[in-house]
Amino acid sequence: MNRFRVKAGQEEAFEAVWKGRDSRLDEMKGFLSFHLLKGPAEEDDGVTLYASHTIWESREDFLAWTKSEQFREAHKNAGTNKDLYAGLPRFEGFESVLGG
Repeated sequence: MNRFRVKAGQEEAFEAVWKGRDSRLDEMKGFLSFHLLKGPAEEDDGVTLYASHTIWESREDFLAWTKSEQFREAHKNAGTNKDLYAGLPRFEGFESVLGG
């Protein structure tokens, strides 16, 4: 999961970037699902929280994605949208211990 702090008023532009992006995740072994999650607005900070969330069959499959040509291609223009963000994205990795 990557967490983003999107500047207030930039939510539609941020979502449009993700909707128009060719992630190529579906080409990767072990990829199960992707969701872009919108969280609460933090009005005092002038941001809205978002998270990009993927689920993988294994940690190894996820790590292979981060080292793949598909990953490099999907992220090649990431720096061109930095005016939408309040700070850098923050990666948070979790492993399932319960659930299906």
